[in-house]
Amino acid sequence: MSNPDWTSYSIETQGVRAGQHRTPEAEHSDAIFPTSSYVFSSAEEAADRFSGKTPGNIYSRFTNPTVRAFEQRLAIMEGAERAMATASGMAAINCVCMGLLRSGDHVVCSQSVFGNSALMFKNIMAKFDVTTTFVKLDDMAQWQQALQPNTRFLFVETPSNPLGTLVDIRKLADLAHANGSLLVVDNVYCTPALQKPLSLGADLVVHSATKYLDGQGRCIGGAVVGSDELIEKEIYPILRTCGPTMSPFNAWVFHKGLETLSLRMEKHCQNALDVAQWLEQQPAVDNVYYTGLSSHPQHELAKQQQTGFGGIVSFDVKGGQANAWKVIDGTQMISITANLGDVKTMITHPTTTTHGRLTEEERSKAGIGDSLLRLAVGLENVEDIKADLARGFASL
Repeated sequence: MSNPDWTSYSIETQGVRAGQHRTPEAEHSDAIFPTSSYVFSSAEEAADRFSGKTPGNIYSRFTNPTVRAFEQRLAIMEGAERAMATASGMAAINCVCMGLLRSGDHVVCSQSVFGNSALMFKNIMAKFDVTTTFVKLDDMAQWQQALQPNTRFLFVETPSNPLGTLVDIRKLADLAHANGSLLVVDNVYCTPALQKPLSLGADLVVHSATKYLDGQGRCIGGAVVGSDELIEKEIYPILRTCGPTMSPFNAWVFHKGLETLSLRMEKHCQNALDVAQWLEQQPAVDNVYYTGLSSHPQHELAKQQQTGFGGIVSFDVKGGQANAWKVIDGTQMISITANLGDVKTMITHPTTTTHGRLTEEERSKAGIGDSLLRLAVGLENVEDIKADLARGFASL
């Protein structure tokens, strides 16, 4: 049986079929290879593997069949030449930074990124004489003004965490390339099931596989996706040498998670839109942030560059932090946790959790106030989700 060209298939089929290479045991599911090292048939073969003269497994820090299967499936689903799996989403971003940046380089980053992503640039990369300018995600003029001759790349999360703000990826890619810079997009909210940044001009995509790629909150992992040349020359050497490696078991979990990604994301979108529309009618809610709402100022842009609006809904509760906390504590089913992308609905207060290490000024620039709650809408019955939120509002 020949191995098809999976690029010609739909993303649903790719998620189920691509990236599997059966062993002589002819297993129908996917094998796990929990091994640290590999046996060579001769000293010459070992030397050829280590020198790169011949391809093959060397050591599971950087070559493992299970990890490779996940990488191949994800790359095909993103429409990319290559994916490189990492130990976490932050490890993926760190590999991009360590691989692409040199002392004296400059980065332009959105103000509206995950708190640790901002701190990576602000605190960690600054130690290596890399400067970062933070700009408003949806203000193209600010991106233009922030560019410098030494700007190595632009970094965005779109939709953003936690407000779901968008940037026009194609326009930003054109702006970056005209300056001789790269565009790196964190695609954690949408996944390739809803958005493919590389097809819009981005150079690299990063993922926290921990979120929707897994989909059930089981494992920690990440990935960098892009061209084979860029990853092989600039980013893969960081993984091989420094070792932020994904374990074979986690890779197997993510590989299996991709099988249901499209189906899950469709349901996440349906439930999230229903909840967002319901929240708009609640007297205790000031603002609802969800691009699937026709009232959202970026609704049309979302329709252009995404095939769905995602599962994250954020909203402001009247009465500030005290009432926001009361809403959280008044629920009984929804999980109080700072993760997202799970089948279980989760609620968090970003100011005191995911973005708590940012300064008040930085949070203000990102639009994150004390009254904001982030809801990662899961796959429970949507009426049960709304009923639980109603319990929270009833506590006010």
